[in-house]
Amino acid sequence: MGQVVVISTGGTIASRWQGSGYAADARGGDVLATAAVPEGVTVRVVDLMSVNSARLTTAHQLTLLRTVREVLADPAVDGIVVTHGTDTLEESAFLLDLHHDDPRPVVLTGAQLPMEAADGDGPRNLHDALLTAATVRDLGVLVVFDGRVHAARGTVKVRTLAADAFADPSGEPVADVTAHGVVVRRRPERPAPLPLPAATGPLPRVDVVTHHCDGDRVLLDAAVAAGAQGIVLVATGAGNATPEVCEAVEEAVSRGVLVALTTRVPSGPVKEIYTHGGAVDLAAAGAVLTGTLRAGQARIAVLSAVLATADPAARTRVLREALGTTPKPAPAGAPA
Repeated sequence: MGQVVVISTGGTIASRWQGSGYAADARGGDVLATAAVPEGVTVRVVDLMSVNSARLTTAHQLTLLRTVREVLADPAVDGIVVTHGTDTLEESAFLLDLHHDDPRPVVLTGAQLPMEAADGDGPRNLHDALLTAATVRDLGVLVVFDGRVHAARGTVKVRTLAADAFADPSGEPVADVTAHGVVVRRRPERPAPLPLPAATGPLPRVDVVTHHCDGDRVLLDAAVAAGAQGIVLVATGAGNATPEVCEAVEEAVSRGVLVALTTRVPSGPVKEIYTHGGAVDLAAAGAVLTGTLRAGQARIAVLSAVLATADPAARTRVLREALGTTPKPAPAGAPA
């Protein structure tokens, strides 16, 4: 079927017992040796890093992004599989997807059980990811887990320990991996890809602040004081907070901070419905609504916008483009 490059980054799929708990320490070749390689697929391994994904930094993720680009520069490569820890897999997958401009797939997978577990899920997930990477096209970056293929955008970890760890709470899988191959259900809608971020300059701080009963502006103000260039406000309901928080958002935006609005509710979009501190007021204060993206991926969208330009207005435009929410121009002759 073709050549697939496996980029190994660590995670549970590469974890072994360390005496008091598990940690990633296996090389990519050792991980690959646990799985059956689909017939007709040749595999080359790139050992990029070996970390538990809760420890990933923006620098790690940008290194992964640039490595994916370097690998895809070889026309002999038919697809990429990234083995990755499940804790932040959804964030790395979405970052890759925002910048992915190639018909060839990049497929992220991992495991819920460590490498040496007798009933481990890693071998099946890796086989399915290899098969997907070798056969599909024009689906963007994908997450393959427990026999299902998910679009990167919107897919999050929904179970801490169970094998079916990933889903898009607001959408359906892209495909299924069956005994007859990969059966595609739908093609995800994806905005135009963003350019690759510059490789120089300090990396920006982007924080996440969650609203709750008794929530005030203290943590949001602290993020601004700490130098955050972007903030994701995780609000309640369809995107609601308080008038005090709205004031803090307005002040942050006036200082050039890019603020995005999501919700702590598992599924459904944020929407301008309520005032008195609700999404109506937060949007008026300058917060950008993130649709069905949840905190981790909303933060990645903000990060990509901040990396793209230093101009606050341009950052807002890039964020809206990444979200697919850029207002469409009115038809010629339409009333203003």
